[in-house]
Amino acid sequence: MIFISNNHPFLRISRRETFRTIHSVLHTESSLSLVISVVFVGSRYIRKMNRQFLNHDYITDVIAFPFNDGLGIDGELYVNLDRAKAQAREYGVAFLEEVRRLLIHGTLHLLGYSDATVRTKTRMKKKEDSILDKLSNKKR
Repeated sequence: MIFISNNHPFLRISRRETFRTIHSVLHTESSLSLVISVVFVGSRYIRKMNRQFLNHDYITDVIAFPFNDGLGIDGELYVNLDRAKAQAREYGVAFLEEVRRLLIHGTLHLLGYSDATVRTKTRMKKKEDSILDKLSNKKR
């Protein structure tokens, strides 16, 4: 089950694409029972989240909070649409593709993937690329 909240003042991502992207990750990883809350936010909000919960005073593109409390939601993703827009321009990709990559990346973190070392980052990036490629090649 996936809950979506768009708290960005003007940028929007379709619920359908959000569900489709996360379901693709969960299906690939055989974790279809995961319950995730996705919140689309801007840079100001994600910086506040970083300061409050992670003791980082900077802006990131996605934050994943896995929960192990047994209260129903297995994790929350906060996706920064401002950074997604800037990164899409920087990388020469469509805005939606960059948002998909962030959703995939965050969901993989909720599933236990890490990007803390070169080895784990490489593994995670390959998984992201594979899932993104499958999404891009599927008929809409």
